[in-house]
Parts: sequence; structure tokens; C-alpha cells
Amino acid sequence: MLLIKNIGILQTPVGTRSLCGKDQAKNLKLYNAAVAVEGGVIRKIYRDGELSDICGLDCKVIDADGGLVTPGLIDCHTHLTFGGWRQGEIRLKLNGATYLDILKSGGGILDTVQNTRKMSEDELYERSKGFVEEMLGLGVTTIESKSGYGLNFDDEIKQLKVNKRLNETTKADVVSTFLGAHAVPTEYDGRADEYIDYICEVVLPEIKKQKLADFCDVFCEDGVFNVEQSKKLLLCAQKLGLKSKIHADEIESIGGAALAGEIKAVSAEHLIATDENGIDCLRRGGVTAALLPSTSFYLNKNYAKARTMIDCGVPVAIASDFNPGSCPSLNLQLAINLGYIKYRMFPEEILTAVTLNAACAIDRGESVGSVEVGKKADLVVWNAPDFETVCYRFGTNQVKTVIKNGEVV
Repeated sequence: MLLIKNIGILQTPVGTRSLCGKDQAKNLKLYNAAVAVEGGVIRKIYRDGELSDICGLDCKVIDADGGLVTPGLIDCHTHLTFGGWRQGEIRLKLNGATYLDILKSGGGILDTVQNTRKMSEDELYERSKGFVEEMLGLGVTTIESKSGYGLNFDDEIKQLKVNKRLNETTKADVVSTFLGAHAVPTEYDGRADEYIDYICEVVLPEIKKQKLADFCDVFCEDGVFNVEQSKKLLLCAQKLGLKSKIHADEIESIGGAALAGEIKAVSAEHLIATDENGIDCLRRGGVTAALLPSTSFYLNKNYAKARTMIDCGVPVAIASDFNPGSCPSLNLQLAINLGYIKYRMFPEEILTAVTLNAACAIDRGESVGSVEVGKKADLVVWNAPDFETVCYRFGTNQVKTVIKNGEVV
């Protein structure tokens, strides 16, 4: 038995489904609270100092010292497994090159592909394991990890195997997403349709056979994969049991958000350029919008219309988008800060965005994302009196203690 006591404020969204509209701002706040954990699961929640029936001599105690406790953070969009870095692109960007300019010249994703292909599975695992451990220290207890830097059979499978090993061997839960359609590989230059066919006919069946991914994602964007190609891939993946995610409307609004709503994707991600029709399609399709403010910050681009989405009834999640090109930061606390300042979201909405809504964006709302009896004991004790302070302060890790599956990390 584990007891976290002397919690000044226990703050959490409630439920198992994404919260939208005014409900996104509804957090349960308990004062002078405590949480009892047994077998990695939350067994009882106390409020107002009540501890009359709590455990005996075998009870391990963590004293929150009057601080804030929230659910463990969930990063529902990362590109965790990759080789190399892309610091050399900074000069190109300072000289006016765009993301798509760099990609068309063979840089960007394609540069990372070359570096990832050079690494063995063990090398990629050790590198990615370090990232997971760093994220745990920042309060992130569940992480989605995409492939997409192999762009061929062997190296996409290699990335997905690394995701599986990370889930099995680290203290974090690592959820695997297949993103083989991240870019058109040089081997298929000018033949994007053939590449989609190759993924559908050769790669996806093997992923299904080895149980290497829960989701299939696609970069639906001008100059990458169009709506028709994206739809074909995602529907093929759905038939094999992989749920859909979409990189949509990051740079141009070409219909990715509308496609997400049409096929009822679990989440649509980026959404910087999404128009009113796209937002309405997300709402009608019950799609969680996974927004990535750190990417907008790093690329010095526009920010997604988070306020509009929330007001229109679209559930909003916030994630880091950690990757070597457009967001070389794995700090979800930075994304929280940017959600506050740039998205104009309220602290309660942001907490929901990085816990319950993020959990639902990776289909884990039944087990994580809130502090409730029966859910996994994934908790963060903060060096902060309230979540408003977490949103307000930036550049400092405000985590005091991380608890994953009832154990201190």
C-alpha cells in the first residue's frame, strides 16, 4: 500500500472520454487530500484530511507537503525513435527556407531517415530509452511514439520494435503508432501512389502479424500525401485493426481535418491551418484535436485555433511533437506554458488537455488520464501550490515526485 498525503490541492479531470466545450474546463479539486494506492491502482481518495481507515505498518507514505497533485502527464504525439539531429537546418530557416523547401531539397524528414537507417535496433533503443527517462522526470507517464523515419520495410519495423521494447522495459507506458507515410522516400520519388500501395500490401500486414502498433498515422499535407492517398491507407489499416490518426492541415488546409471527421479518426494532429469546415468536421466525427504549440513556437509559425475549437465543441489535447526537425524539445511543460500564453487556454482546460484528452487521443481513457478509483496510479506531485502556477512559470522543471503504476520513478 502507498499513501500520498498532505496534498494541498488534488486536481483532475473526471471520466473516461474526451471533454469538450465548457466541460474541458471542469476539474475536480479536492483540498487537504490523500490518495491510497494498492497493486498499482488507485484504491481510495480522501478529502478534507480524512484518513480514519488508512493502512497500517506496511504502508509507504509520500508527503506532498501541501503541494499540488495531478494525474501523470500524457504526451500523445511524439517522434521518439530517430537517428541524428538537424541543427544544421537552423541557418536555412534563418535565410528564409520553409519546412517544405527543406524537405524538397532532400533535407528535413529525409535527412533523419538516412541517419535512422544507419542505426541498429539496439542503438536506437538505447538512445530512445534516454529520452523516455528524461520525459518521466518531467512528469510524463504515458507516451505515444511514432515511426516514420525508416520509410522502408526493415527500418519501419525496426522503429516499431524499439517502441515495443520501450513499453516493456521502461517505467513509462509507450503507445506505438505506425507512420510509414511520413514522407515519400527517395526510392519512390514521384510515385506516391505506389508507395501507399506498398505500405498497404506489404508493410501493414507484417505490423499486424507482429502486433507492433496500435495506430496508423499519415502526413496528409500539400507536397506529401493527398486526401485520397491518406484515406486509402487509413481505411486499409482500419480493416487490419489499427485505429486512425492524421497529421492534418499543418501547413495548408487540404482537407485532412475533414477526412479525420469522415473516417472517425481517434485524433487529428497539428491543425494549424484548419478552417471552420474542418473544425466542424472534427466536432461531428468526435475527433480529439491534438495540438502542438511547441512546434509553432520553434518554427515561428501560426498557432492552431485552440480557443475556437474548444468553443465549437472539439476536445483539445496538447502534446510536445518531440522530433529532431520541427520540435527538438521533449518538454511537455513548455507546451503547457505555450498553451496558456498562445492558445489562451485556461489552466483547467490545459490540465485536461495533457491528461484525460491526451489519454483519449491514444485510446487510453479507461485506464489513465485522471485520478479516480480503479485507474492506474499515475500521479505527479508538483513543487507548486496549484496548476495555475505550473502554467505560469516556464523554463523550470516544477515536478517534485513522479509515481507510475503506484511506484516512485
